[in-house]
Amino acid sequence: MAEQKQFILNRMFMVFGLMLLIPLVIGLQIMRIQVLEGTQLRSLWSAQTMDVIPIPAQRGFILDEHGRELVGNTVTYNVAVDPHFPGFTREDLRKFIQELAGVGSGTARSYQQRINSASPRSRYIVLERNMSAESAEQLRALGMRAVILEEQYRRRYNYETLASHVIGYVNHELRGMSGLESSYNDFLSGIDGQRQVRRDRSGRIRAYVGAPRKHPQQGHTLMTTIDAHIQAIAEEELKKGVQRAMARRGSIIIMDPGTGAVKAMASWPDFDPNFPAASPSEYRRNTMISDMIEPGSTFKLVTAVAAVENGLVELDENFDTGNGRRLISGQMMRDHDPLGIVSFHEAIQKSSNIATSEVAGRISSDMLYQYARNMGFGSLTYIDLPGEEAGRLRKPYQWSAVTKPWISIGYEVQVNLMQLIQAYAAFANDGVMMRPFVVDKVMDERGRVIHQNRPETVRRAIKPETIELLRPVFESVVSDSGTAGFARIDGFRVAGKTGTAQKYIDGRYRASYLASFAGFFPADDPRYVCLVMIDEPRLSYYGGFISGPVFRNVALRLIGLDDRLHLTPAEDEIMVQWAVVPDVRGMHRNEARAVLTDYNIRHQFSGKGEYVVGLAPEPGEQILRSEPLRISLSHSISSDTTRISEQHASIPDVRGMSMRKASAWLRKSGFEVEMVGSGTVYAQFPLAGQQYRTGQSVTIRGRARDLPTILSERG
Repeated sequence: MAEQKQFILNRMFMVFGLMLLIPLVIGLQIMRIQVLEGTQLRSLWSAQTMDVIPIPAQRGFILDEHGRELVGNTVTYNVAVDPHFPGFTREDLRKFIQELAGVGSGTARSYQQRINSASPRSRYIVLERNMSAESAEQLRALGMRAVILEEQYRRRYNYETLASHVIGYVNHELRGMSGLESSYNDFLSGIDGQRQVRRDRSGRIRAYVGAPRKHPQQGHTLMTTIDAHIQAIAEEELKKGVQRAMARRGSIIIMDPGTGAVKAMASWPDFDPNFPAASPSEYRRNTMISDMIEPGSTFKLVTAVAAVENGLVELDENFDTGNGRRLISGQMMRDHDPLGIVSFHEAIQKSSNIATSEVAGRISSDMLYQYARNMGFGSLTYIDLPGEEAGRLRKPYQWSAVTKPWISIGYEVQVNLMQLIQAYAAFANDGVMMRPFVVDKVMDERGRVIHQNRPETVRRAIKPETIELLRPVFESVVSDSGTAGFARIDGFRVAGKTGTAQKYIDGRYRASYLASFAGFFPADDPRYVCLVMIDEPRLSYYGGFISGPVFRNVALRLIGLDDRLHLTPAEDEIMVQWAVVPDVRGMHRNEARAVLTDYNIRHQFSGKGEYVVGLAPEPGEQILRSEPLRISLSHSISSDTTRISEQHASIPDVRGMSMRKASAWLRKSGFEVEMVGSGTVYAQFPLAGQQYRTGQSVTIRGRARDLPTILSERG
């Protein structure tokens, strides 16, 4: 019994000893943590509650070639306060709130309520967001370290829609999504900095006053080749041209042929990159490099170069185009008008598909394909913009029996507009093709050039002697006898080619067209090459009539803008108050209005209907530009009143009219026409007013109008 009692006492002493040992062990552990390892553990805790967040770099600027700021940044600020910052008194807080109420969007009471409702231990209370830089500077001037001002950047496109397809836009993270913003994103974006913040138990980030930071490296600046004035001119005239033609959309590119520098590049409708989501995606797409089209007759440049350069045709060689229709391997090829017998020069001037395809028959398939490749078709231009498509040019072994004649006139081949203007720029640049580019140089924030795009020669595409032979041919296209009479500028030499292409949609050609004109000026020393394309015009579908006036209006304004360009002195002396009435009888009123607007002739309509049946004064007569031309309308087109019998008719007076208009009017009166020269009619035989048998030939002679001619006509 005594032994059992001793055993129980021993057990109790052991338990009691262990109970005394536990507090001792705990105390020793506390001492170890606090004294021996305290500094290390506190550092670990601090490291776990600290984090870094990026400080966005300011995105680089985009300038035009003269240093105008096309794209910049807007700085906004978030305003926060740390009410527990050492030395920050209640009076300081009251003073800060009063100052904030004077520049912010809230009241002093609302700011105080926000502070009172925050956690008692909160050291980061946001009171205002997106504050302007001017207002933030007023707060910074208080010199209160408890006030936290956080910078934020937003992209600002200063000219709104100007050059929007070239510049592009950014997303909410300031990352480039299209245009230069995308292709030069690495240069523009810079390198973000870092700022240290605290993270609480819930993982929420809290900024604090005096936090260490690494400053960002700002983005680089792009100086482009775009001239803001030329860009604005191009966009304005393109918009008017699209609206005049009642078209779906349009595009224009202006380039320096000697360097490949793009001076203007625009599509309409356009979009505002400040608010990109407000416009449909098709308006934001740069169709000038991303969309492929069949170019139509503008592609005849390739056929002409290949044939002339290899001696397969003479410019004065004649071709019988018959009635303007020819069956080729089971497919009907048509000219826009029956042209009869034409020389190869006239085939290009008047855009004869039949004569051009006949010449193409003399060119081997491999040769025609190689010339198309040499002139840049079927391969990328490598312009410094994103999203370019290479087009489609099939190899000769993939051609069918009808491919070659149709390729020769711009069908069965797909190109983008940049490829097309690059080819005409090579023609204007004595046959030397240059790579197009939009950015001249990239500069850092100190203005030092860190990247330079220099003019880059691609290849010699055309021999100089071929250029010498063909330049007058393409210059004659822009005359009253050619298809681009509406692109002509008196006293200024212009060369180019019109194009009208039927659109291929869902496996078949539809009744929708692309009307285009590609040209350069001055023809003898080209400074600019310009391409205009109007998509699905409803007024008419001829490239010369639809796109030619846009080209001419742009060129006229560039002549006034560029000191290197001048009209000839004789033209400056012409008394422009008089105009020759064009024959618009039989036209729809919208078409007639467009023609008379192009001629700068005031007009007024009378009568009911949609078709022009009468003019006062008559066609061919002169009218003061200050006096309105009176136009009679009817629901149907009346017969020609100049006929006096089935066998004879009175010859109209066509002096002073363009060769093309005079020819059309004489043929309408029942006569054949023989044209000598080009420009404006200064003589005709037989004389006006004589009775002449219909079907006989009337000779008209044309030349550029000079002052003595006009004075003699008026006398």
